[in-house]
Amino acid sequence: MDRLHGAIAAAVTPLRDGGRALDTDSLAPLVAFLANGGLDGLLACGTTGEGVLLTVDERRRVTEAFVAAAPASFQIAVHAGAQSTSDTVALAAHARDAGAAAVAVIAPPYFPLGSRELFDHFVAAATACDPLPFYVYEFAARSGYTIPVDVVRQLRNERDNVVGMKVSDTPFDAVEPYLGEDGMDVFIGSEPLVRAGMERGAVGAVSGLATAWPSVVSALVHDHSPEAHLRVTELRERLDGIPFQSALKQVLLDEGVLPRADVRPPLRGLTLEERTAVSAIAVRA
Repeated sequence: MDRLHGAIAAAVTPLRDGGRALDTDSLAPLVAFLANGGLDGLLACGTTGEGVLLTVDERRRVTEAFVAAAPASFQIAVHAGAQSTSDTVALAAHARDAGAAAVAVIAPPYFPLGSRELFDHFVAAATACDPLPFYVYEFAARSGYTIPVDVVRQLRNERDNVVGMKVSDTPFDAVEPYLGEDGMDVFIGSEPLVRAGMERGAVGAVSGLATAWPSVVSALVHDHSPEAHLRVTELRERLDGIPFQSALKQVLLDEGVLPRADVRPPLRGLTLEERTAVSAIAVRA
């Protein structure tokens, strides 16, 4: 089983028609931009990729297009998390059949699920994508609650393909309980915490910033660059309060990678003031 490794972009999903339709023609140029920026792969349809706002069919199409566009050794992981277990299982099984490298699943939002429900949900998803590596995606700010460490441990004992986690929580005290679990590879989601996480045993990053600044995140993960650490910290601070997906797509538009910066409603595009601010932020990268 080939596990994920290194610096992975939490990729945006190119959209058109005011965000109402996929822009599948732009997926291949995006993959090329990320691979040429020194990244090891991407996570499709996650938080940065607006996955929960896409239909199941759209998410299948995005997965297939990313897999088809990926150069050799560029890893395509798929976020299969959905509100229902049935949709999650369907997306996890499709990722396996489509040729993805791995599957990740976030705890379903809205209902604060307990340990038993979470265990059953994740086991069903991990079973559906077996033998692909499966990663538990912890992001309390999006799910509305944390996944207990005991649930992660139980999943690891139950399913051989449960091999790691993406942990996007902040501050570092919220990440720390998931580090050091035997046999579990942890990827950090908050870029300013990557250096500290890797010093404590994390194996890499799954980064939203990497979809617009791939070389910076590559240097952060591969070279442990102090300059890259300062840059991602600055980027996160200066992007605070600006719609994140729209900001990343604006950078990619300015770079000529995407032809438009559409997001899916109820997400919104940038105001003129925000576009100006994002352009000023991006110019230093």
